[in-house]
Amino acid sequence: MSDPMSDPSVARPTTDPLAFLEDEVAALRERHLYRALQVMSSGQGPIVSVDDKRLISLSSNDYLGLTHHPRLREAAIAAVRDFGVGSGAVRTIAGTMSMHEALEAELAEFKGTPAVLTFQSGFSANTGVIPTIAGETDLIVSDALNHASIIDGMRLSRAPRKIYPHADIEALRTVLEEAVRDGRPGSGEPYRLILVVTDGVFSMDGDIAPLPGIVDAAEAAGAAVFVDDAHASGVLGRDGRGSVDHFGLHGRVAIQVGTLSKAVGALGGYVAGSTALREILTQRSRPFLFSTSHPPAVVAACREALRVMQEQPELHERLWANTRRFKGELARLGFDTGRSETPITPVMMGDPETAMRFSDRLMGEGVFAQPVVFPTVAIDQARIRTIVTAAHADGQLDEALAAFATVGRELGLISG
Repeated sequence: MSDPMSDPSVARPTTDPLAFLEDEVAALRERHLYRALQVMSSGQGPIVSVDDKRLISLSSNDYLGLTHHPRLREAAIAAVRDFGVGSGAVRTIAGTMSMHEALEAELAEFKGTPAVLTFQSGFSANTGVIPTIAGETDLIVSDALNHASIIDGMRLSRAPRKIYPHADIEALRTVLEEAVRDGRPGSGEPYRLILVVTDGVFSMDGDIAPLPGIVDAAEAAGAAVFVDDAHASGVLGRDGRGSVDHFGLHGRVAIQVGTLSKAVGALGGYVAGSTALREILTQRSRPFLFSTSHPPAVVAACREALRVMQEQPELHERLWANTRRFKGELARLGFDTGRSETPITPVMMGDPETAMRFSDRLMGEGVFAQPVVFPTVAIDQARIRTIVTAAHADGQLDEALAAFATVGRELGLISG
């Protein structure tokens, strides 16, 4: 039987069923919410090339400057030479090499937990863990400003969820007390699991979660605590062990998600917790089961990064010295940096158009600092999101601050 669609005499649709996408893109441009991809022609670092122009970068998550560290480079090159460029399979078939398990054992020791399982990214870790451990008989209680990957993980889990106002411990206690008292809607039966989920460091505002209060509230309700430490990894705690170490809460946080893509300088995410948690994830977590494992070069670079972080504490010290200096000077100039407590320092603009103009003008002054607008943040909370790293030299920070001063006065955001 012939295919009617192959017959040239058969009429075909003359309209594009996806034409509405052009209208949506146009609407984003009109509202100053369209963000063009900035293409770099250089490697990552404190100085980058964008459109063939050399710029001081304040937009990288490479907190410790490890992306170009010679020890990580050599480790990656050696791994490619000895093991090739790819792993060739998912972990559960033929993609688990001895180096994968070595990395996980080293991460577990670093984090002070019984076990670790690595994922292809921090995003896939959150969307892999939350649906695996939480379902319809459970309750997820989430901070209002948690990362998008947590939100997507909650949606995939089908577990009911309640949101508490950002960092509000009293509101969290109320939610938990009601959950324990009332039980599951319709049946009154107790929840199998109540899971309190929070970022360790909030990626847009740079503030640190009030983790001691969260843990106390959760323990009083018999709930488990889940911390996404993507922006605390390598930044908070001893040698960058994260927010749990920062607050001395070892053994009281059930699940820690970390990243290998930011301060570690390579790629990937991981989940730290109990041996049982690791085992159930290897059996049921869909991103783990259906994604090819990390290539040898990435694994080797991550392992070397962990050693560097512990053997070169001056990188961590430099990161925080640069952070304090940059944040202090922005405040002295009169900029609003919100509630930031970490190297993530937002410079608040308010409306998206101002944020876009500010970023464009900074590029003209030799600084690469990207705007963050809706839907990443609320429509009236647009900002320039800056991150200084351990790799920034004093002179580079001076030039960046001078550019902020120039553009801030030009656009009427600061005086003087």
